[in-house]
Amino acid sequence: MSADRLSVLKTYKLYVGGKFPRSESGRVYEVTDSKGDWLANAPLSSRKDARDAVVAARKAFGGWSGATAYNRGQILYRVAEMLEGRRDQFVSEVAEAEGLSKAKASVQVDATVDRWVWYAGWSDKVAQISGSANPVAGPFFNLSTPEPTGVVAVLAPQDSSFLGLVSVLAPAIVTGNTAVVVASEKSPLPALSLAEVLATSDVPGGVVNVLSGRTGEIAAPLAAHQDVNAIDLAGAGPELAKELEASAADNLKRVLRPRPADWSADPGTERLLAFLETKTVWHPMGA
Repeated sequence: MSADRLSVLKTYKLYVGGKFPRSESGRVYEVTDSKGDWLANAPLSSRKDARDAVVAARKAFGGWSGATAYNRGQILYRVAEMLEGRRDQFVSEVAEAEGLSKAKASVQVDATVDRWVWYAGWSDKVAQISGSANPVAGPFFNLSTPEPTGVVAVLAPQDSSFLGLVSVLAPAIVTGNTAVVVASEKSPLPALSLAEVLATSDVPGGVVNVLSGRTGEIAAPLAAHQDVNAIDLAGAGPELAKELEASAADNLKRVLRPRPADWSADPGTERLLAFLETKTVWHPMGA
C-alpha cells in the first residue's frame, strides 16, 4: 500500500424506514474509544428524526405483525448469518467501544450472535407459553393468544454496545412489534453497523429504525409520542427514566423499567413477553 494513500473514513448514518439519512439537523458528535481517542463522527438525531422513525415503524407494523411466525423466524435467522459474516468488524468495534481486548470482544460478539439465534427460534414457539385454551362452563371454546403491542421505543443499554443492544431489540421484534432504537450514546457504532446488516437482510424497511445521539434528547419525544405503544428504558439513568415514565403515562404506554442487568446471563422470557397483548376469543362448539 502506498505510504501517501489517504484512508477512506466511514460515514455513519441513521437508519430510518430502510434508508440511511443523515440527521435532518445536520449535526454530528464525536465518538471516542475507552481512552478518549477519536473513532468517528456519529449523527446527532433530532426530535424530527425521532418522529420520522415512528412513522416508518408504524408503516411497517402491519406487514411485519401479519407475517407468519415461521417466516419472521427465518428472516431473523438470516440476520444472524450476516452478523457471523461480519464478525471481525463487530469484534473491532466492540473492542474499541468497551475497552476490551480482541479476545474478550470476540466472546461478546459470539454471545451476541448466539443471542440473536436464540430469540429467532422463539418466533413460532412463544404462543405455546403465553397462549392457552381456557376452561369455561358452557359449550364454547375460549382461546387466548398473544399479539404484538405495536411500535416499541427501545433505549439500548449504555454499557453493553452490542450484546445488550441485541438483548433488548431482538425480543421486541421477534414477536411482531416494530422498533425505534436509541443506540448507546457513548458507543453507538455497533448499533449503526447492525443497521447496515438489517438493511441488506430480508428484514423489511421500518421494522427496525436506529437513531444515535443524546439519549435524553431523542427519548423525550418518543416517550410522549401518541403513536408509540411501549418503551423499554434499559438505557436510561434513574432521573431520565422517571421523567420518561411520566411522559409515557399520557397515552398509557407499556413501560419496561431499567434495572441492573448481566447481559451475558440467560435472558429468560421476560423481555420476550413484555410487549405482547393477550387476545381472548369465544367460539361456540359444534354439536
